[in-house]
Amino acid sequence: MITRRAALLGAVGAAAAPILASAAKAESAPDMTAAVASDVAHLPRIKRELVAPPFVHEHEQVAPGGPRVVEFTMDIVEQEMQIADDAWVQAMTFDGSVPGPMMVVHEGDYLELTLRNPPTNMLEHNIDFHAATGALGGGALTKVMPGEQTILRFKATRPGVFVYHCAPGGSMIPWHVVSGMSGAVMILPRDGLKDHDGIPVRYDRLAYIGENDFYVPKDETGAYRRYPDAVSGYADMMDVMNGLIPTHVVFNGAVGSLTGDRALKANVGEKVLIIHAQANRDSRPHLIGGHGDLVWEAGKFNNAPARDFETWFIRGGSAGAALYEFLQPGVYTYVNHNLIEAVNLGATAHFVVEGTWNNDLMEQVQAPTAYGAF
Repeated sequence: MITRRAALLGAVGAAAAPILASAAKAESAPDMTAAVASDVAHLPRIKRELVAPPFVHEHEQVAPGGPRVVEFTMDIVEQEMQIADDAWVQAMTFDGSVPGPMMVVHEGDYLELTLRNPPTNMLEHNIDFHAATGALGGGALTKVMPGEQTILRFKATRPGVFVYHCAPGGSMIPWHVVSGMSGAVMILPRDGLKDHDGIPVRYDRLAYIGENDFYVPKDETGAYRRYPDAVSGYADMMDVMNGLIPTHVVFNGAVGSLTGDRALKANVGEKVLIIHAQANRDSRPHLIGGHGDLVWEAGKFNNAPARDFETWFIRGGSAGAALYEFLQPGVYTYVNHNLIEAVNLGATAHFVVEGTWNNDLMEQVQAPTAYGAF
């Protein structure tokens, strides 16, 4: 008898079957028969409602007390998304957004996630937390078919910002990731962030930016193809992916997703913590007209932040953090400073900052006039 699992995997295509079978064997759940159950019954619990990027759910910057179990529920959503004026993808998403929502806890807390794969989906999914220890970051314990759900709990032992992503095995891993299935976790020190001298610092706003590279196939006329579901485009998309040249590099799921009416907001004098995550490729964030006052380039808060960066580096498969106090009003452009990817492929966002201009920091001494007039 053909099982539902076999039927769904078979729909992806015979070409991927050997890879999937090998991956399933290598990435099976570990033997836990001798493990002692974790005792968290005495800990308080708190439920957090996830919100879509670039925003982040309510949280405290300094832990209000001892460790807690912080509960989240997240649905996997397979849906078509428009990523540019002329391009659509059959996206695989955590909670319907690209990137998936950020989850925030404190060091020593337990993050407990209920991961649900609705019966309307076609594919198997899971979640690999780079912040977690063991079992492929939880990926070996969270594989859910359509119509299934699971609960994973892990202890937040390392403060910092970390990527999470789907990793069901073999060629499915890059396909799911570049189809939108990644997000970020922030584990704050219990006493909050500190600067290079160990002095506590706070942020007034948090901007969560997820960078994604897409690989959209074209037809014989050069137009981007559009597919009725994720499975239908698998073979064509793999051909483009294996060329390693993305057709789009975007912030938060689409070209222009953080510009115009959707631009990020701030005021002069406010400190903004920018979290930048990239699950697949290296990136080079740069804030045009501003700087990284404090930069945790590798995203780990046990390390003292660097200061005064113009451009910082996000390794593929990681997240970084930068704190900046805006000192002038106006529109600041935030880019991946591979300017080809920023301008031509879409990796651009805007911060619109309100306040009073400071001529001591910058002044137009003479407006443009006729050549040779002065």
